[in-house]
Amino acid sequence: MNQTPLQPLEFPARPPVAPGRVVPLLIGATVGEIERELVLQTLARCSGNRTQAALMLGMSIRTLRNKIRQYTAHGIEVPGPYADAPNRAS
Repeated sequence: MNQTPLQPLEFPARPPVAPGRVVPLLIGATVGEIERELVLQTLARCSGNRTQAALMLGMSIRTLRNKIRQYTAHGIEVPGPYADAPNRAS
């Protein structure tokens, strides 16, 4: 079976933030806090699709899963693939 490797998704370039403009989230936050927020917002934007989120973030799915495991262990709610869907029977 011949499989094509996954390629990162390409998104339109965003204009850089003006030098005099400060993003409030960045001020006073640690790199870990900023990374966590980026991961959580990316998961939400990808409707909880971890593979797509990992590609957007430029990390392996294993790294993303480890981060998610760490966040949930600390009681942080992580967007999942069925967050907007009605309860699913197990």
